[in-house]
Amino acid sequence: MADIIDYKIYGDDLQLIEIELDPREGVRAEVGAMTYMEGDIQMQTATGGGIFQGFKRMLTGESFFISTFVNSGNRKARVAFAAPYPGKIIPLDLGKLGGKFLCQKDSFLCAANGIDIDVAFTKRLGAGFFGGEGFILQKLQGDGLAFVHAGGTIVEKNLGVGEVLRADTGCLVAFAPTVDYDIQFVGGFRNALFGGEGLFLVKLTGPGKVYLQSLPLSKLAERIMAVNPAPLTSNSSSSSFE
Repeated sequence: MADIIDYKIYGDDLQLIEIELDPREGVRAEVGAMTYMEGDIQMQTATGGGIFQGFKRMLTGESFFISTFVNSGNRKARVAFAAPYPGKIIPLDLGKLGGKFLCQKDSFLCAANGIDIDVAFTKRLGAGFFGGEGFILQKLQGDGLAFVHAGGTIVEKNLGVGEVLRADTGCLVAFAPTVDYDIQFVGGFRNALFGGEGLFLVKLTGPGKVYLQSLPLSKLAERIMAVNPAPLTSNSSSSSFE
C-alpha cells in the first residue's frame, strides 16, 4: 500500500510541487527533480528495484537511478520538486483510477512511496513506429498519488464507450489502460504534405480518461531552434577580419 501524502502545487506555467510527509512516509522522484527539502528528510538514491529495473527505466528515457525521500524525524517535513520545463503538473490518484495509468515516457515527476513505476509497450506495431513516443510507455501502478508533468496547457477528456478522439501524436500525455491506443494516417495528399500536423495522428477510443498537452517538449524545442540563428564558428569569425 502506498504512503498517504499531502501536497500543494505552486506556480502557473513553471510549477513546483511541495509534498508534506508524516514521520516515516516517503516519496519517489526522478533524479535531479528535487528543489528543496527540510532537515528531517533523508535522500536515498538507488535503481528502484535492482539493476534490471534500472535498465528498464532507461528505456523510457529516464535516469538509471531513482531517488527516495523519507521523513526520518518525528514531525511533519516537506520536500519539493520542480517541473523540468513550462507546463503543468498533473496529480493522478491511482486508487480512484483503477490502480493503473499509462503515460508517455519521461513524463513521470514523483510518486508516493509504494507506487510501482514500470515500462509498458504499445500493443500495435504501427503505434510503436509512428506514435511519436515509440513503443515504450510508462506504467504507474498502485493505490496512491503519482504526479506527471506535461507542456503548455493540460486538457482532460473522459471518453465514453466507443467514443473516438484523434490528436497530434506528441500531445498525448497519459491515459487509462481501458483506452484503445492506435495510430491513423492523416489522410489526403495535401493534408499530409502541407497540413503541418505530420503524417499520423493518435487515435484514442474509449472508455477512459485521457490527458492531452498543448505544447509537448519536442514542439517547444523545434520552435526555439526555428528562431535561434546558427552560431558563428571561430573560423567564420576570423575570416571576416581578413
